[in-house]
This record gives sequence, structure tokens and C-alpha cells, in this order.
Amino acid sequence: MSIDRRQFLKRAGVLTALGIGGTTFLFNSLNTATPAEASEFASPQKGLKGKRWGMVVDMKKFKTKEDIQLVIDSCHKIHNVPNFGNPKDEIKWIWTDSFEHVFPGTENKYLDENTEKLPFLALCNHCDNPPCVRACPTQATFKRKDGVVGMDFHRCIGCRFCMAACPFGARSFNFRDPRPFIKEIDPDYPTRTQGVVEKCNLCVERLDQGLLPECVEASKGAIVFGDLDDPNSEVRKILSKNYTIRRKPNLGTEPSIYYLIGGEENV
Repeated sequence: MSIDRRQFLKRAGVLTALGIGGTTFLFNSLNTATPAEASEFASPQKGLKGKRWGMVVDMKKFKTKEDIQLVIDSCHKIHNVPNFGNPKDEIKWIWTDSFEHVFPGTENKYLDENTEKLPFLALCNHCDNPPCVRACPTQATFKRKDGVVGMDFHRCIGCRFCMAACPFGARSFNFRDPRPFIKEIDPDYPTRTQGVVEKCNLCVERLDQGLLPECVEASKGAIVFGDLDDPNSEVRKILSKNYTIRRKPNLGTEPSIYYLIGGEENV
């Protein structure tokens, strides 16, 4: 992505005027800009091949809250996600929230009670039209050719433009050094430092080794992963046979994460 000093200061001025919470206005202004995707970032030859990776999260297949927590814990363990012990400093790659918070604007007074009370999994949507990529002044956030929205932690300067641009709350900021709060450090994945933003990376380090994302394996079939551009992929077959929903589709970001909901089988 190319950005000069004037553009950087202009965007900084917008955030200063609005405050870091001015997400909607910033998203709309960025959405009119020319997309600047770092599409040169692609997976190695030995990795899984796909034109646009995506997921279907079938909430009906999570039988217990423990099943959901297992997915979260598995992801956070291999990615060295710290646990500060309080919601204020929480760093989240994949987390749970209520239906009304995950899918605002889709209220249904006749929604079945199980779905209404079910904790829903949420994560970065790896949008096809990601506003966070355009907001980042250093290319710390980029979009790969396979659709994954990744991060280079070493390039992150902590400006939090991406956090303001993301309409899904999928990014967290390390206000403190996270490393003392990691129970057991995984040496195969880098730790972060104070002042760095982080988020779900769709397990690119696993995809590049020919492996499925950790959350997919830990979900025991409740999360299905595949190429959205391949009509013969499992995700496409599920999408063609079932009604699914996405988060805030009206914003035009084109999320790559789909949800199957409803039914007595839910937690």
C-alpha cells in the first residue's frame, strides 16, 4: 500500500477529531478510497491452495459451552494470546458474545430461546473488502491473494487506525507487555510487545504448512473451512444447501465467515 505523509496526517486528523470510537464515519470515508491490498502476500508452494478462504460456523453442532471454550483455548494457546485476567485489557482472537451483539440489526422477537441465549463465536471476518487494510499506514495489515487478512506485528506502530476502521471489534491492543501473561509460550509463533495490535490471522502459519486452522480441528466438525471460490468445496456445498448469515453484511465489507444458527440442538 502506498501512502504519503500528507495522507497519513489527514487520517490522523480524522481520528483525532472523532476519537478512536469514530468507527462508522471512518469506515465510510475509507470505503470510498481506492483499495490498497497487499496482494503480493501469498502462501508458499507447499501450503494449502485457495482463491478465497472462508468458514461456516455451525452453532448447532456445539453441544456444550465447554465445546466452544475448547476452540477458544486451542486458538489462544498456539498463538501466544495473553490472559490479563480482566475484560478491560482482554486480547481476543476468537471469543463469544450474545446473538444481539454479534448480529446487531437482526432482531427477531420470535427467535427461539436457545439461539437467543447461545454464546456465539466471533472472530476476524477476513473481509473481501477489508477497511482495516486501507486504514493501516504501514502495511502492518495486509490482504493475501488467498483472501486472508494478515498482520506483520513488527510493522505495527500502534496507531490503532485499523481498530477504528474495523466494524466488528475484531482487533485488540496491547496496552501492557503481554508476555508475562502467557501461561506457556509456544516457541513456534511470535509473541507480541506492548503497543501492538493483534487479531485472528486464520492460522496462516498452518495454512502455509498444508494444515487446517486450529479452530477448525478443535471444533470437531462444527467449523468447516474451505475455498469460497471453489463450487466443489465443502463450504460452498453447505452454503448452497443451507440458509446462513454473516455479520453486518450491509456495510459492504463482504465477510468470509458464515453462520448456521437456530434449532433445538444448540447449547
